[in-house]
Amino acid sequence: MLPAEAAFNFLGMQTIQFAAKFEFLDEIRDFVGHIARDAGFTEKEIYNIQLATDEAASNVIEHAYEGIADGMLEMSCGFRDGAITIILTDHGESFDPSTIPMPDLKADLSKRKIGGLGIFLMRKLMDEVHYESHPESNSNTLTLIKRKG
Repeated sequence: MLPAEAAFNFLGMQTIQFAAKFEFLDEIRDFVGHIARDAGFTEKEIYNIQLATDEAASNVIEHAYEGIADGMLEMSCGFRDGAITIILTDHGESFDPSTIPMPDLKADLSKRKIGGLGIFLMRKLMDEVHYESHPESNSNTLTLIKRKG
């Protein structure tokens, strides 16, 4: 499915598929930004939603599909009951973000461990972050939720 071909699922959420490549991050940000804007989020909230989604998609591209050239990222996004929900589904390597400790933001930059800031940002910018691995279907689901403020 091409980015311009969004479909609606049974929950009224728009669903779209992207090739799991960094070059599609602009389209991913635009997709969630459009829905957040239509839902009445402020520009600052929209920016934060887009940033959290960008970090989530980047992690999928970099880690779940590491070494896989033809991975796909499916995104569903919609606004319901006062919250925007963004669901990212991939068929790559499973990875549970809850196992990543909070980064030490006070440590000297030269002594900080690499990684973990994207997950930190997702947790800080969104109200809820949920991860599920589905070995039976070889898929992973990351759900981001932000309530209107």
